[in-house]
Amino acid sequence: MHGSRIAAVGHYQPAKILTNEDLAAKVDTSDEWIRSRVGIRTRHIAGPEEPVDELAAHAGGKALAAAGLTPEAIDLIVVATSTAIDRSPNMAARVAARLGVPGPAALDLNVVCAGFTHALATADHTLRAGAATRALVIGADKMSEVTDWTDRTTCVLTGDGAGAVVLEACGPGEEPGVGPVLWGSVPEMGNAVRIEGTPPRFAQEGQSVYRWATTQLPPLARAACERAGLTPADLAGVVLHQANLRIIEPLAERIGAVNAVVARDVVDSGNTSAGSIPMAFSKLVERGEIRSGDPVLLFGFGGNLSYAGQVVRCP
Repeated sequence: MHGSRIAAVGHYQPAKILTNEDLAAKVDTSDEWIRSRVGIRTRHIAGPEEPVDELAAHAGGKALAAAGLTPEAIDLIVVATSTAIDRSPNMAARVAARLGVPGPAALDLNVVCAGFTHALATADHTLRAGAATRALVIGADKMSEVTDWTDRTTCVLTGDGAGAVVLEACGPGEEPGVGPVLWGSVPEMGNAVRIEGTPPRFAQEGQSVYRWATTQLPPLARAACERAGLTPADLAGVVLHQANLRIIEPLAERIGAVNAVVARDVVDSGNTSAGSIPMAFSKLVERGEIRSGDPVLLFGFGGNLSYAGQVVRCP
């Protein structure tokens, strides 16, 4: 029960890129309208032959390779997603099969846009309790499959992708690399972000979400830093759910992380729901914008009006 640390990260996006100009040819919108309201330029879109578990497996495989591990080293797989179409086998079991991981505990977790930070906390608690020793934690969503491509208010937002981390149990005397989670929800406002209906479609009350995120979340994010024994000024990086640049920038400013690199992957990737935080985090690591050992705040929010955040140490 010594805590856990992130050993490696990885991410994956489909090859097809959908630009604002492409969308303007389909719905009543423009590059200027999209950039001014949500800050997005492009997003990656998976094809019909690329299911959620394939996106997740690509990201997980890259994290395994970065950690220098074989699939046999993993005994827990947690996949955060809200766009799995089939009920069984779950995405974690399918990822295990794709990667050749023998006999792991395999579970999916659906907390929509806050899914990855919930999954990371769940895996951290499992390792702390001694029920596993090494976990593959993945956030993956194929939002294009639940998007109404005739609704210009939502179709400009969404993209597809996945990110993953390898989480290892710490040994005696080793400093934990994942801080205590702060999580919760606002159930009475849960309908503000939803994926429902037949076929399921993504919809939201944009102004309600914006007001909630920019006013209610900053003190919660600061509290997550306090639980890790840090102040926002100590942070080297801030990775918020990549929902909308007009939410990310004021939220990061109100947190008070004056010395931190702020992830803005939403500009190139759109809103990938549970995939957004691990993907943006992986890209910061890959580009060397944050260094090994740096404290980074991961903070997810969105569907259910759920939130979860923790400070992690960069691998």
